This record gives sequence, structure tokens and C-alpha cells, in this order.
Amino acid sequence: MQPDVWSAELEELLVRIGHRFGRVDLRRRMRAYVRGLLGPVARKNGWQLAEYVGHSNPAGLQHLLGRACWDPDEIRDDLQEYVAETLGGPGGVLIIDDTGFIKKGVTSAGVQRQYSGTAGRTENCQIGVFAAYASPKGRALVDRDLYLPKSWTSDPDRCAAAKIPAEREFATKGDLAKAMVMRALASPLPIAWVSADSAYGQEWRFRHMLEETGVGYVLAVPKSQHVRGMGRIDFAIAQAPDEVWERHSCGQGAKGNRVYDWAAARLPAVDDFDGDHPTHHRWVLARRSLARPDEIAYYLAYAPAGTSVADLVRIAGTRWAIEEAFQAAKNECGLDQYEVRRYPGWYRHITLAMLAHAFLAATAAQAGARGAAETVPATSSRSPWQRYGDSWQLAPLHRHTSTSPLTR
Repeated sequence: MQPDVWSAELEELLVRIGHRFGRVDLRRRMRAYVRGLLGPVARKNGWQLAEYVGHSNPAGLQHLLGRACWDPDEIRDDLQEYVAETLGGPGGVLIIDDTGFIKKGVTSAGVQRQYSGTAGRTENCQIGVFAAYASPKGRALVDRDLYLPKSWTSDPDRCAAAKIPAEREFATKGDLAKAMVMRALASPLPIAWVSADSAYGQEWRFRHMLEETGVGYVLAVPKSQHVRGMGRIDFAIAQAPDEVWERHSCGQGAKGNRVYDWAAARLPAVDDFDGDHPTHHRWVLARRSLARPDEIAYYLAYAPAGTSVADLVRIAGTRWAIEEAFQAAKNECGLDQYEVRRYPGWYRHITLAMLAHAFLAATAAQAGARGAAETVPATSSRSPWQRYGDSWQLAPLHRHTSTSPLTR
């Protein structure tokens, strides 16, 4: 993209959100901050950002993140509308995951020694729960919440010192994820599916909420996940005959197509019917590594009737998009390079970094579309696995009186 076009489109985005900042000086600082996040700054902290945008010191940018009067949730709403317009499309996927921000000391809001999937170990860190939106056009982070452990929410004085609102109570990461999904479904984002890793997929309340809204899902679950009528999901998959496994690509990765063997089977019909025909089906899904067949990942899915196994595989593969979004937002927009310690500052920096990343994703999508337009196209002895038309179905090993197969 030409620099003048890039600058014009960034200016359009900054004008779009400018009314959220009630004073001229705040609008100027916001513009400077976002331009700094997008700029070639080695370490996007206060001093280096200030130097890049021509400020003599970081006081103005620190004021923007700290004491200034503006609501980052309003910017989040604008961000979701912008992503819907630039990246939205039929079949869009909302992806939930969390990421860690390693910190020193004990005063940063929400910090404590806790497991960070980013580091792969227990660290002194903050944990942010995020939502990303993905479509064939691109992917971008669209929502965020800071996880506050009980060690924080049970200490009002500590919360007050970090400017955490008094009404903010303890919420699990799953609770934050559910609230995030409901906000996204109420936004202009065209969402057909939700995907998440096993930390969220194993929660039956999360799955139930998604089914109540009518949105499809493909959620990773642990191998010990219980499936009503089937027992453990790994035991059910272990009984799958060889012909159940099909080779599919779940999308492009850094080294080309991510190809695995997949097994999928429909579960007994759910209660969603249109006349005599179910509108949705629940599925179990398993992904087996070609190089290491003992490595199997497991999923539960809820999909409109007529959804193919290839569709489910594609949605399962889309979950990696949020990892790519985290990496890009951290490497290119300083998502994790903040120096703020208080609760409002975290939301303000993270939201503006997400906005900067969404702009890069949108401009990349527009450049790709222009390029494409210019290109010329070229246990029982009876196996529970039963063939059902052109797909497989898992039959219960024993009957249950309950009509709902939702599991805890």
C-alpha cells in the first residue's frame, strides 16, 4: 500500500474515534499514541513513544493513559464496528483465549504468580482474556478483559490503590469469556461460530450459553471430557474404526497446509427442531498428528444441520488465528510493552494497541483484495460408531432419561 494511501486511511480511522475524546489536546495525544504504536519504535514505552512523536517527555502520553477522561469501552465498540466493516463476512469466527503479561512487583492490577500459557509456566504476571474475530479477509483482536484473581478482589484497599472500580467483583476467566461473547454477538460483527481452547470448551455453562444464542461452536476439550452416553471422549474416539479417520487440512500455517487425520461423529439429536427435522447437531471431533499418531486433540461441536466434517475442521483450525493476532499485536503494536500499573491504564493501552493492530489487519485485507482484483484467476462388544448416510454417528452405550446431552 502506498504511504499516502496508508496515512489517509489511518487519518480516517482516527477521525472516526476522535469524538470519544472531549478535548483537542486529548485527541492530539491519542493520535500521537496510535501513530507511535504503529511506528518503527524499538520498545514502545513512554519515553521512546514520546521521542518518536516529537514530545519532549512522556507526560502527555502518560496523562492520556492515566488521568484523562475517556472511556476505552467506547473505543472497543468503535473497533468492533470497524472490524465488521473491513474484515466481516459470512461464516465469521469469534475466538476466545487468554495471554499473559509478565510483570515485576506486586502493584500492577491483577498481578500475581499464576500460570501463563504465553510463558508455558507459572510466572509473576497479569492475565488478559481476549476475543479475536477471524474471516477469510483477516483477523483482529476485538475485545479484552483483565482477569483479577481472588487475592485482588478480596482486598479492597489494594484494589482502590490500583484504581479498580469498587463494583468489580471476582469473575473467572470463563465468566469473562461469556460476557465477551455476548457483547460481540450484540455488536455489528457477523459471527457464525465461536472457537476456544479446552480451558473454555470444558465448561458446560459456556457451551450451553452458546447453544442458547444459536451460534455454532467448535471447542477444544481435554481428553478426560465426559460426553453424555459415551463416557470419556478419548475412550469413545479410541473405538473409532480406521475408516472413520479422514485426512483434512485445517488451514494454512507458517510451513504450509496444516494437515491432520480427523475423526468426527454426530451425537444423538438435540432439542432444536424445525418440524420433524433437527436444526442443529452436536458432534465429537478428534485431530490426530500424522508424524506422532499418539498426539490426539479433542473437540465438542454444535453446528447447523448440513454442516460437513470439512467445515468443522476448518473452524477448529481457525482457533490459531488468535495466536497469530497476539503475536502480531505484541510484535508490531506494542500490546505487551506498556508501563502502566493501574487498572484504567491497562484497558486504555490495550484498547489502543488493539485498534492499531486492527488497522494493520484491515489495510492488509484491502491490499490483498486489490491484488486479487488485478490478478487473472487460475467398551461394549457393539461399537458405538455407526454409519449414518454419508457421515458417522455415535450411538449411546446406554440410555439416559434426560433429554439434554449437555455435560458437566
